[in-house]
Amino acid sequence: MNVVAGVDLGGTAINYTLLNGQEQFLIEGLCEHPARSKEGPDICLSQIQDGLKIAVEKAGLALDDVVAVGLDTPGPASAAGVLSARGSTNFVHAKWAGFDIREGLAARLKKPVCYLNDGNAGALWGHFTIFGADSAHTSISAIIGTGLGGGVIIEGKVVKGRMGFGGELGHVLIPYQAIPGIEGMVPNCNCGRVGDLESLCSLGAIERTLLPYFLRCAPGHELAKLDPHQAAKAVRGMAEKGDAVCRDVFRVQARAMGLFFDEMINTFDPDALIIGGGAIETSAEFQQWFIEETRAGMPGQREEQADIPIYIMPNGDTAGARGAAIEALHLARESGLI
Repeated sequence: MNVVAGVDLGGTAINYTLLNGQEQFLIEGLCEHPARSKEGPDICLSQIQDGLKIAVEKAGLALDDVVAVGLDTPGPASAAGVLSARGSTNFVHAKWAGFDIREGLAARLKKPVCYLNDGNAGALWGHFTIFGADSAHTSISAIIGTGLGGGVIIEGKVVKGRMGFGGELGHVLIPYQAIPGIEGMVPNCNCGRVGDLESLCSLGAIERTLLPYFLRCAPGHELAKLDPHQAAKAVRGMAEKGDAVCRDVFRVQARAMGLFFDEMINTFDPDALIIGGGAIETSAEFQQWFIEETRAGMPGQREEQADIPIYIMPNGDTAGARGAAIEALHLARESGLI
């Protein structure tokens, strides 16, 4: 049986999945192996290879059955998988600077390897869940986590851009001043911009800006007594239970998402809008409330565009590996390998 593999290289774990030519995933849930990226390329690539062997054995297959591999990692990296010369949180070892991780893994495995950043991989997985691997549809995905990731899929293909920064949706500026109830707020992003999507829609934004802003009017709130980082992590659960302050935090995030989606609608006229990430790994009821607040934050649309659906991305923990596998399936089909 010819299959493709998806490999999601994170900070502490590598997640694997396998996908056959009938677009069926052969591993359910997480299939993890330790990640040792901070120890440099040689050890990390060996870890990826070792974990892939375990994954294919788990599926009752052999390594020779894998005809192509999709890899995703956090950035910054080029569209082809050349890591930034300045390094990153997960690639601090000096030998990673300017390292071609896609080519390095291909040489190690002696198989074709394609590369996506983790945001684009997640977006491709979200697109697949709605439209399948081969479609002529367009979707926009925004993934709310510690930061804001995501991607643009046009006619089933990931938009990577000239230098690999295609789909860096978190740093798109939005007219945040239009959101009611945040007068005087100055949402700063780690990138240095004021008022981009990540400055409002991320765990970092909750800790740095949103929660302190709303706690000023509720100094006796239980979260005011906690360390800021721990308080920020508690907001989602409390918002789901109906806490007024925490609901305000998520209302602002949803309204910001609505403004952003309005910009995407008028740029791409997509078939679907997708929200993912830890922020909405909640009950279906809370997810529906968040979608409704997102729509409430969107300016009026043309009649022909007002019915664009908004979806919640499923299986967030496996999104990266599955998106990478879908990209590998595209490569295998184009190369006649599957």
